[in-house]
Amino acid sequence: MNTRTSSPVGTLDRRAFVTALLADRRDLLVVSGLGSATYDLAAAGDHDRNFYLWGAMGGAAMIGLGLALARPDTPVLVLTGDGEQLMGLGALATVGARAPKNLSIVVLDNRLYGETGMQASHTGRGVDLVAVADGCAFGWTMRVDSLEQAGPLRERLHRREGSGLASVLIAQTEAARVLPSRDGVENKNRFRRALALPTI
Repeated sequence: MNTRTSSPVGTLDRRAFVTALLADRRDLLVVSGLGSATYDLAAAGDHDRNFYLWGAMGGAAMIGLGLALARPDTPVLVLTGDGEQLMGLGALATVGARAPKNLSIVVLDNRLYGETGMQASHTGRGVDLVAVADGCAFGWTMRVDSLEQAGPLRERLHRREGSGLASVLIAQTEAARVLPSRDGVENKNRFRRALALPTI
């Protein structure tokens, strides 16, 4: 019999963790999920190889998958929140089935839906995204609850050792919004230029 328990609340500062994770990004391509993950990515430093999502909640993992399949020699990071990933839960099964070696999903998990009023999300009610990824045949998974784990996780992103998911237990605090450009066409074109692709 499965007994549900509430999940522990994290203490990590989201901005400090994302900054540490991207300290030496090299050729990393980053897709950020709707909302706070995009603000965190922009706060860590705007970059031509960042693809910010301003909509399409639940779509970050699938966009990352498409990018990873198109660019198999380049590491791809999906940086998202628990609410956004829960919206696209079925994407984890597709990632597991396709199994690109260069795709990593990092979930900044505060157990809250930050964009709609800080209501409790499902991960705060016992849903375990690491267990879901394990069940979807991901190549690796990990739980992160200390800033010191940012370095080893960063190296793992670059080794391209199989599709992976890390759940980062962040504090339930709201950081000031750092907004990158909201011009979707220019964001897309800038990303394409960074990949030496024609703009359309």
